[in-house]
Amino acid sequence: MRTLIHNARVVSPDLDLPNAAVLIEDGRIAAIIEGNNLPTADEKINAHSRFLMPGFIDIHSHGADGADVCDDSLEALEHIGKRKLQEGVTTWLPTTLTLPKERLKSVAGKIAKYAAEAKFTRCPGMHVEGPFINKERAGAQNPQFVRAPDFAELEDLHEIMPASILSLAPEMKGAIELIKGSRALGITCSAAHTAATAAQIFAACDAGLTHLTHYGNAMTPLHHREIGVVGAGMVDERLMIELITDGIHLSPDMLRLVFTTIPIERLMMITDSMAASWMENGETSLGGLAVTVEDGVARLKEGGALAGSALKMNEGLRNLAHITGLPLAELTKVCSWNQARSLGWEGFGKIVRGYHADLVLLDDDFSVSKTFVGGEER
Repeated sequence: MRTLIHNARVVSPDLDLPNAAVLIEDGRIAAIIEGNNLPTADEKINAHSRFLMPGFIDIHSHGADGADVCDDSLEALEHIGKRKLQEGVTTWLPTTLTLPKERLKSVAGKIAKYAAEAKFTRCPGMHVEGPFINKERAGAQNPQFVRAPDFAELEDLHEIMPASILSLAPEMKGAIELIKGSRALGITCSAAHTAATAAQIFAACDAGLTHLTHYGNAMTPLHHREIGVVGAGMVDERLMIELITDGIHLSPDMLRLVFTTIPIERLMMITDSMAASWMENGETSLGGLAVTVEDGVARLKEGGALAGSALKMNEGLRNLAHITGLPLAELTKVCSWNQARSLGWEGFGKIVRGYHADLVLLDDDFSVSKTFVGGEER
């Protein structure tokens, strides 16, 4: 089966081609063609000058449209997966919360079933956020279920469904050993919900830590006498940085500062979305905690802490384009390529011959027109 998407503005890392076409064969990109000398194909799709970009990779998302990964339901995961496709997401890491051990194992089992069926987004693994965090920085995680780092528990989860990312507080007793053990299993470790000093982050990087989860949130801030986790992210080139680009979790000025001070190759856009995304104002929940949504902002009903986001991936890209003014051939790196590269996923995140034909077609206002997974419109 040969599919040709033509009359497109093809945008990929360091590539921006107006009036171009992409030929897809057997689920992969077979050629990129400039101009009007087009090859034959079984199906032709006219992009009408829309942006054709690599499909988004959301490595940190808890839910969408009333459904949560931790609902422990295959139906909930499928519903989220459908919504993610509508955001242009072609690969998603369902993200868990701080919950009791047996509940997490059950959730991992549901994620494994979702991944096996692969009807919607690709799902190569899960993101385990908590329970090995610092209770003082729990944020919207449930402090009732926070516990000490436990490699055996992580191994059990990893056997049920591969953990692509583990978010933990590296200053907790036993965390360094857990980071080392996780890396041996191929799990990427990320600092989250942490009161660590910069020195503790550097030591964790020596042990194998490579990511910072939802940068700037639930972590020690930058100070001129102790630069904290935020400062460590600025100066340590080993760290990849997750960014929630809703303009709320990080203000527009902070986003401009980040893109000015940190090389774009180290930045990764995430949604950290929860059940409130795709919903109107009202009430929902996150990990058993009551959440109120008002004007696109989700907060815990008790205490008022930010409770994940209501962001969609395509909206996050739109925000970055407006805030930073950077060209899309640069910004597309933070939507997919950096995520794929940081997690060792070869053949994803670029429009290059031989890569998987995971693509999103965007209108000028960044709304999603079509999403393709392996060359198949879904």
